[in-house]
Amino acid sequence: MKLRIAVIAALCAGLVCGVCVTGNAQVAAAAKVTVLNPMGTPPPIQLKQMAERPTTLDGKTIYLVNTGFVGTERLMEVMEEWFKENHPKTTIVSKRNPSMDVADKALWAEIQEKADGVVIGLGH
Repeated sequence: MKLRIAVIAALCAGLVCGVCVTGNAQVAAAAKVTVLNPMGTPPPIQLKQMAERPTTLDGKTIYLVNTGFVGTERLMEVMEEWFKENHPKTTIVSKRNPSMDVADKALWAEIQEKADGVVIGLGH
């Protein structure tokens, strides 16, 4: 057991001092480490007022946008079924954003022009 601890300690010391073993002590002495603060300062945000809530969904067009996150395809299918059962006079348009991390400008332009509401599946 004592031998095991001694070997582990020697290996750890070797890792820590590995820079000095490179044979170039001047490089090791001149090496610098830059440490960044992960807290940072977030940029200021401007609050926007939420859209006015519609009194009814009858005659409205609701877009269901699947972002491609795991499980959102099934979620959107269930939501579309729910809307058809509970709001039959509402038009549901299902779309898929081609990428999870980049917004499709054409899709968002279409939504802005034609949709009365949007449900976006972002995942968990």
